[in-house]
Amino acid sequence: MTALTLRADREGERADALLARLVPGLTRSGAQKLLERGAVTLEGKPVRKNDRPVPGKVLEAVLPDPEPIDVVPQNIPLDVVYEDEDVIVVNKPVGLVVHPAPGHPDGTLVNALLYHCGSSLSGINGELRPGIVHRIDRDTSGLIIAAKNDRAHLALAAQLQDHSLARTYEAVAVGNLKEDSGTVNAPIGRHPVDRKKMAVDRKNGREAVTHWSVLARYPGYTHVECRLETGRTHQIRVHLASLGHPLLGDTVYGSKKPVPGLAGQCLHARRLRFVHPASGELVELECPLPQWFEEILRKIGRSLAKTPLDNPAKTG
Repeated sequence: MTALTLRADREGERADALLARLVPGLTRSGAQKLLERGAVTLEGKPVRKNDRPVPGKVLEAVLPDPEPIDVVPQNIPLDVVYEDEDVIVVNKPVGLVVHPAPGHPDGTLVNALLYHCGSSLSGINGELRPGIVHRIDRDTSGLIIAAKNDRAHLALAAQLQDHSLARTYEAVAVGNLKEDSGTVNAPIGRHPVDRKKMAVDRKNGREAVTHWSVLARYPGYTHVECRLETGRTHQIRVHLASLGHPLLGDTVYGSKKPVPGLAGQCLHARRLRFVHPASGELVELECPLPQWFEEILRKIGRSLAKTPLDNPAKTG
């Protein structure tokens, strides 16, 4: 059990909405389940989901221990970049789904983590997503962090919310971005017609901010670095497409024609920085561009071995 103390701070806010907002990693439906179980109290009395605590009132919440997990551990090789008793960071390959879902009941990163870590994964996100603090798409490669206990999970999820957990990606965008750097501040929500897609939605979307900068320019393409301030589904893909420069290989938000040598979008989670949930020390990790990404760069006109990306020559 993990005990939490929460202070109501918004007039008229429902208890389930308050919990989902203040408990990092907890969904609205997860908050409602806690309330239905009587796991949240105010002055010793159970709180109902439609109660509206007065600002300043203190709620006591008890997060249950993880439920028995039905997901089967599988011996899937992992490229572990960092690991201790609280967290594990993995360099995820393209094609590996993060957690079980319809159509992907197994063979996921979660199955691999269960085999590698045993029972030492946080249970806040439920039995299908143990340990998972954030996600990256199936066809995106790179660094992803998982928590080995609930306190680490809560600390890392809080860092996601206050932006101290920094995630930096590299991508190849189609076309030539006019500026050398910029920021896309555009809310993202479900596409109004195709509910499997996301879209910029300035009326009903959730806040989404992506900072980008040019690493190198090629004829018809731009190698960019993207730093996430928020973490919405498909955020970089949607934001770059909204600028008129979808990611190379992204058949959802760009050209429908697949690119030879690419399983999907040309996107790699290159760097990760976070404050360690136990020691309080800053942890900075980096993984190199995968071979397929370097091959794409060679194909579009420049060898990484000849031109360091730390100080690229600007052309075009």
